[in-house]
Amino acid sequence: MASSVMPTPNQEGGRPQPPAAISVTDLRKSYGDKRVLDGIDLHIPTGSVFALLGPNGAGKTTTVQILSTLICADDDSGPVRVGGHDLAADPQAVRAAIGVTGQFSAVDGLITGEENMLLMADLHHLSRREGRRVAAELLERFDLTEAAKKPASTYSGGMKRRLDIAMTLVGDPRIIFLDEPTTGLDPRSRHTMWGIIRELVTGGVTVFLTTQYLDEADELADRIAVLHDGRIAAEGSAEELKRMIPGGHVRLRFTDPAAYRSAAAALGEAARDDEALALQLPSDGSQRELRSILDWLDAAGIEADELTVHTPDLDDVFFALTDSTTTAQGQADNAGQPHQAKEALR
Repeated sequence: MASSVMPTPNQEGGRPQPPAAISVTDLRKSYGDKRVLDGIDLHIPTGSVFALLGPNGAGKTTTVQILSTLICADDDSGPVRVGGHDLAADPQAVRAAIGVTGQFSAVDGLITGEENMLLMADLHHLSRREGRRVAAELLERFDLTEAAKKPASTYSGGMKRRLDIAMTLVGDPRIIFLDEPTTGLDPRSRHTMWGIIRELVTGGVTVFLTTQYLDEADELADRIAVLHDGRIAAEGSAEELKRMIPGGHVRLRFTDPAAYRSAAAALGEAARDDEALALQLPSDGSQRELRSILDWLDAAGIEADELTVHTPDLDDVFFALTDSTTTAQGQADNAGQPHQAKEALR
């Protein structure tokens, strides 16, 4: 079974799980003697955004390819249901329920944006009239109407990505796989794409997102899983994952060397940076702790010129969970309990 350090919904006080758009049990995939996926479990509620994170080669794209019926899981895998359909028994029903936007654009640059849309309508067996209606609506929705008659090769990266997703939506899928959809886009185009994803979810669509941009997962995802060495190293909301990781601190910086020395002498547990005249104190970033530090400075008559608070972010989570020394210990502990994960990451 997959090793997960955060409880899934059905483990939290015995509460029933919400309806699943995607349900995965003990998913496995090998290429020769290399095990790419080593028994992962997922439960993704309908109408949510799920983000799968992991370093290159962790198995993110392999997971998407299996769930979207592009490749088969190993025979020793457990059951997988997508859109209420058994993946192994009824792959055609799964294909009818999903849309896929891969890492590389499916847009044909030799034809216009409108022609790309109409081609997808033909592939979905829509009538000519219905295909034109759907194409026009989606082109307008994705702000591509003015460019519709131009060759797609003339589109910017952001426009091509919007067209790619618009093409995915021609069949009105209720589950969409977005495999690193914003890679290579400029910040403005990325934010535009985030808005599109939020709009899809508001309409009841379930989004399975893989990304290497941790801020993207933090911004969009209801739940996040970190995939490493073929296993789920951790799963939970962004806030749950951040709370697993120690390392929060307050940094005090001084311009007066005498004030710095006085503060360093009084705060013996603080880490010193004599060159920068800075002290670092462990802290959870709570208001109570910050008030205590400020009260102490006032009482001692010491004035810090700069106070900054660092709380663990998804970068910290990612680096901690994908470090080979910590994950090996986490797997040896058989995971399952958050406090064990914290100890493994110290």
